[in-house]
Amino acid sequence: MSEQKLAAELRTEFGKGYARRARVAGRIPAVIYGHGAEPVHVTLPGRETTLAVRVANALLNLDINGEAHLTIVKDIQRNAIKQTIEHMDLLTVRHGEKVTVDVPVHVTGEVAPGAVANQEAVTISVEAEATHLPTALEVDIEGREAGAHVHASDVVLPKGVSLLTEADTLVVNISEATASAAGEEAAEGEEAPAAEEAAE
Repeated sequence: MSEQKLAAELRTEFGKGYARRARVAGRIPAVIYGHGAEPVHVTLPGRETTLAVRVANALLNLDINGEAHLTIVKDIQRNAIKQTIEHMDLLTVRHGEKVTVDVPVHVTGEVAPGAVANQEAVTISVEAEATHLPTALEVDIEGREAGAHVHASDVVLPKGVSLLTEADTLVVNISEATASAAGEEAAEGEEAPAAEEAAE
């Protein structure tokens, strides 16, 4: 993915009180670490940062007093209720350097009639160049019948990306639809006409 450029500000104050004031002012506290260097504590612009990290493994090019710092997001702490970002951990990276990241798995398509898909793993771990990290991996289950399985080794990876998750890790399990699931689908189909009649 492309780099997201953000202006960061160094911070020397710490603690919950300072962090709260920073967030009220529209800033997000963050710490940058890696490569054996001392951690660098900064604040980031709230709105721009929130937009930049909507995708997994965002690559952030931070301008700190005119000096560029290339980083990837390693951890985001969010408010349990509002889901706003409260703090971020960033890892310093270099062009050409390979890093380990967890990538979300998106399931697409519809299974065969009478079957149901259960996603057993929502992410898989891979190694890739820091500047070419996948933001998501897609698994197509179109037409798959009950009894089919998708393992980590079946997920198609972009060029230059290596699988680290155990190859036999179950990602998607296709099984027969249970009687209760079939009943729910039928009930949903019956509710739609009833709702239309009520609207009329």
